Amino acid sequence: MGGSRRTTIYLEPEIHRALRLKAASTERSISDMVNAALKQALMEDAADLEDFERRRAEKSVPFEDFVRGLRRRGKL
Repeated sequence: MGGSRRTTIYLEPEIHRALRLKAASTERSISDMVNAALKQALMEDAADLEDFERRRAEKSVPFEDFVRGLRRRGKL
C-alpha cells in the first residue's frame, strides 16, 4: 500500500463484523474492501456530475407539469 494514508473511521459494530467476515472469506483486507467501495462510490458521483453537465442546457420541466403530462398520457 505505498503512498496510502492512515485514517480512523468509526463503524457500527454489525458493519465491522460483516467486513471482518467478508475479509476472512475473500482473503482481502478490510482496507482493500473499504478502498474499493469508496472508489466505486466516487466513480458513480463522477458519472452523475458528467450527466448533469451534459444535461445543463436542457429545458427544465416543473414537477407538477410532468405529473399532469403522465396523467394525460394515461401513464398514471
